Amino acid sequence: MSSHDTVPDSWDDTPNDSTTSISQQLSHLNVNAATFTPGQNVFAQSFCPAGGGGSSSLGQSNNADVLASDLTDIGSQPPDFTEEPQPAETPPNEAMETVQKEDDHPVDSGNEREIDNGDWENGEDDTNMDEEDEDIDEAEAPIKPKKIPGQPKVRKEHLNVVFIGHVDAGKSTIGGHLLFLTGMVDKRTLEKYEREAKEKNRETWYLSWALDTNSEEREKGKTVEVGRAFFETEKKHYSVLDAPGHKSYVPNMINGASQADLAILVISARRGEFETGFERGGQTREHAMLVKTAGVRFLVVLINKMDDPTVEWDESRYNECKDKLLPYLKKCGFNPKTDLYFMPSSGQTGAFLKFVPEKSVCPWFSGPSLLDYLDSMPPISRANDAAVRLPVSDRYRDMGTIVLGKIQAGCVATNQKLMMMPNKVMIKVMNIISDEEDSEDAMPGENVKLKINGIEEEDVSPGFVLCSPEDVCNTGRIFDAQIVVLEYKSIISAGYGCIMHIHSCVEEVTIKILICLIDKKTGEKSQIRPRFIKPDQVAIARFEVLGGLICLETFKDFPQMGRFTLRDEGRTIAIGKVLKIVN
Repeated sequence: MSSHDTVPDSWDDTPNDSTTSISQQLSHLNVNAATFTPGQNVFAQSFCPAGGGGSSSLGQSNNADVLASDLTDIGSQPPDFTEEPQPAETPPNEAMETVQKEDDHPVDSGNEREIDNGDWENGEDDTNMDEEDEDIDEAEAPIKPKKIPGQPKVRKEHLNVVFIGHVDAGKSTIGGHLLFLTGMVDKRTLEKYEREAKEKNRETWYLSWALDTNSEEREKGKTVEVGRAFFETEKKHYSVLDAPGHKSYVPNMINGASQADLAILVISARRGEFETGFERGGQTREHAMLVKTAGVRFLVVLINKMDDPTVEWDESRYNECKDKLLPYLKKCGFNPKTDLYFMPSSGQTGAFLKFVPEKSVCPWFSGPSLLDYLDSMPPISRANDAAVRLPVSDRYRDMGTIVLGKIQAGCVATNQKLMMMPNKVMIKVMNIISDEEDSEDAMPGENVKLKINGIEEEDVSPGFVLCSPEDVCNTGRIFDAQIVVLEYKSIISAGYGCIMHIHSCVEEVTIKILICLIDKKTGEKSQIRPRFIKPDQVAIARFEVLGGLICLETFKDFPQMGRFTLRDEGRTIAIGKVLKIVN
């Protein structure tokens, strides 16, 4: 055997013929030290548990004998460290500290090198800081009620609530405060947000950070994506959808509104802000129209920022905002007696969110708080026994294909087989996640995540629909629809192209033919084959989808998949409903 087989190349080229020569050559590496035992330091005192008795611990004389024998074998000077006298019985904590202190003297080429005491203290401080950071991170997670194993799942009525309104009206702040008041965000996390917001000179924004989670939203104070959260009261389970208020992100707002059962229109009572949001081009008008088109029946109008110095809970300002809003909301189709509810609030102080403040704060309003009103609302009828209809609003890959959406009809269970339309692929539901909790089944109205098998993530697009295999939804490329032109700078004629939002599907469409105009008062056809449509007119037109087949239903058969919005140049120009699927 050659020397290269047993000796590294970096050693001297001296023959390796005996164990003695190895000891002489490598004595400076301290290879003849005492046998290594994992978890034990031969130079340290043995661990002595409290109450173990004096006979089980080694005295100083025994320890000195071990040191002398070990150092004789090594052939070097003993390490220069001083031992403190120890009691006969050492408590466990003190014994562990003693072992740690003596272990902190590493041997380097036979010489002792002591660690600076200041560095060790700094290291301890860093450890404490890391533990505090971990505690804060753990506190950020929503507090979920503990589920007892074997206990059946208690189903409360599920209500999807979307916050809408002009930018900077206080939607995210109200949503974050509701999460705090219902225990989904704890006080320690909120204090952490408050410190971070103060460092960025954004002291009043900290409540909104419970829903605005990414750095861009927190820096600018503007919601971009639809924020999602949930909370529970004694009577109901609520899913919160925080829609963006800026006009650049209206498509995201439409996506959130399509998943809601009830909308909360947040109005800023501050002088100047209400007028900006309600005038033409403001998002207050557009959002109210869009949620009605999306199928939201009930609307709670929350006149926020009543504690502002320019308002100070002034009843005349509240009535002024209410009187200006009411005629427009009637025009959108909301019934003031059954579909609308007005109330004042303060998202910053929490007044009228969960608790009614003292009479001295607001003596002129005697209604319930927001949560009390939502709890008292009559239950919404759901199509439990109908065929499954689940429009996909988003999808991603996470150890398989995950799709998100709201169950519009039917019940979904694990291991159930469904058909993905319009590409007609059979899939299997592997897992159901409803509000971050695994579930065996899901009811209509729930916003869920489904882990599915049988299709790849790149083969699924927003706007696809999961259906029962025996009763799939309709698909089409050409359809007739009734539209109402809201506002447009010019006239609309055949050949006009725009973007259509129908349930969670977004596609480009063109008007092929203008079939007729409809009289608003009588509802009868007034003009056949008109050349153009003007704003505020109602017409029936034939549309063609440029991107191919999409999933849709007639408004008569299934309203959730039969109503749509037309947008062009960043504005909502028309709303409509599908009358007939031609092809």
